[in-house]
Amino acid sequence: MAKELSAIVKLQIKGGAANPSPPIGPALGAKGVNIMEFCKQFNARTQEQPGKVLPVIINVYSDKSFDFVIKRPPVAVQILEHAKLKGGSAESNRKKVGSVSWDQVRTIAEDKIVDMNCFTIESAMSMVAGTARSMGVTVTGESPIK
Repeated sequence: MAKELSAIVKLQIKGGAANPSPPIGPALGAKGVNIMEFCKQFNARTQEQPGKVLPVIINVYSDKSFDFVIKRPPVAVQILEHAKLKGGSAESNRKKVGSVSWDQVRTIAEDKIVDMNCFTIESAMSMVAGTARSMGVTVTGESPIK
């Protein structure tokens, strides 16, 4: 017999750095989940990615057990890493803060396509380029997207 799903919790946590302080503790404590058990499992599964922001979807069942799925880092975080920036522009349409090449956009798209709502690498690259544009990061070079 399948367990009954009682809640889904979505969080973004740095790899290898889960602890019971906010936002993890209150979000999971309200659902009755053993917070320390989640932190131990999450840190064990993400020890190869220390400090990277990782989205996680936690399925909480009616018997207070849980399982979770770790996604790839958000596109915005990957763009900041590739452009070697601390943050995006406050006025993205006027003030540009950095640039990435189309090869870097392709790398990000290939990494993130499993979590995106698209089927081709070109559409994923278009979405990544749009995110970069909204952050004030320019995409340099000739566009391979037709």
